Amino acid sequence: MFLCMGIKIEIDYPIYTVIIDNPKVKNAIGKESAEALANAFRQFENDHKALVAVLWGSGGTFCAGANLKAIAKGKGNRIEKEGDGPMGPTRMLLSKPVIAAVAGYAVAGGLELALWCDLRVVEKDAIFGVFCRRFGVPLIDGGTIRLPRLIGLSRAMDMILTGCPVSAQEAYEWGLANRIVKNGHARTEAEALAREIARFPQVCMRNDRLSVYGQFGLELLEALRKEFEYGLKTLEKGEFLEGSTEFVKGKGKHGKF
Repeated sequence: MFLCMGIKIEIDYPIYTVIIDNPKVKNAIGKESAEALANAFRQFENDHKALVAVLWGSGGTFCAGANLKAIAKGKGNRIEKEGDGPMGPTRMLLSKPVIAAVAGYAVAGGLELALWCDLRVVEKDAIFGVFCRRFGVPLIDGGTIRLPRLIGLSRAMDMILTGCPVSAQEAYEWGLANRIVKNGHARTEAEALAREIARFPQVCMRNDRLSVYGQFGLELLEALRKEFEYGLKTLEKGEFLEGSTEFVKGKGKHGKF
C-alpha cells in the first residue's frame, strides 16, 4: 500500500511494516513523505489487529535525514511548533511499540527517526551519525532529547558536537543498537522480534512501556505512583489471572519464553 511517493505499508498481522522507499535520495524525507510517514503510524495506532510496527528503509539505507535538495529549492519540511515534527512521527507517543530495522546510514533526521523507535535492530555495516552538523541543520526531531537518554550525556555530546560516524558495534556497546544482525537481514530480524513481542499479553506490556516513557522528569515518588496506576490498569484487565493459570500448568517455568 503506497501512501505517497517514497512511503509504503506492508501488513502481515500482527506486524505492520512501514517502508521508506526512495533510494534515489538515500531515503531522505521531504515534506510530503514526512506527512505520509506520520499518517502511516496513525493508521498503525488505530489498527487493532496491528500489535507491533517495524520501520525499514529500502535499498540498503535506513534514512539519510531531511531532503536537503528540496530544502535548497525552497520546498523544506514542515516547521511548526504544534502537530507533526519535520520528519513526521517524531512527536508521537504511540500506545504500541515500533522497531527500527537499520541498514546502511541512519544519520541526521534518519538518526532521529531511529531514536524515536523503541528498539533498533542494526546490520553490521550500519552507520549512525549527526551528519547534519556539517550543514547547519539542527536536530529538531527529538535528537537532543532521546540520544542522551539512550547513551548518556558524554557520548551523545560527542556525536552532536562532532558529527562523528558511529559503527554498529559502537552503537551496540553504547546502548543505541539493541541487536546486531547480518547485512541484508535487518527487516527480517526486526519482524521476527516484533512477532515475539506480539505474543506477550498486550495490556501489561503496553502499560509497562508507557510507564517507562512517562517517568522522565518526575520525582521518584511521583514516578512510582504513576507506575502503580499503570499497574492497576493492567490488573483490572485480568491478564495476570490467565497467565498465572498457564504458569501452574507448566508454561514458562524456569525462565522459558
